[in-house]
Amino acid sequence: MPEQLKRLFPLFAIFIIIFLIIRHLLIPDTFGLYGHYRGDALKDNANIELVYASKEACIECHSDIREMLEMDEHSDISCLSCHGPGLEHVENPETANIEKPGSREFCGRCHAINPARSTNMIIQVDIKEHHAEKKDCIDCHNPHQVWEIKE
Repeated sequence: MPEQLKRLFPLFAIFIIIFLIIRHLLIPDTFGLYGHYRGDALKDNANIELVYASKEACIECHSDIREMLEMDEHSDISCLSCHGPGLEHVENPETANIEKPGSREFCGRCHAINPARSTNMIIQVDIKEHHAEKKDCIDCHNPHQVWEIKE
């Protein structure tokens, strides 16, 4: 065996041993317990406090909105998409702790013209030109009622 290999093998073995020691110290004991992730992550996630309410929780108090939404284009969208997490509102139904969207910027997230978005699914509006006096969308459109589209 060449002399240079005799010098490299112990060095290589030292690197492998150092790597295995560092790996042992850094990888949690529960890694791989339930798959290729840290097993304690399940416990950590179970302990996270919930902040999201379900659509059903919203409908318990807002049955009038449910009736309007059943016939609307927004019927498949969760209340949380527009009004935020909502659990705080469910627990304490003050109007101050729920988002009330309707601005041009907010509605524009989905309804502004975007060539990558299907016009068959989402009505698109040129926000800069549509009612250029800069009214909020909610001033003319109620997202909880069936929309009339004027061609």
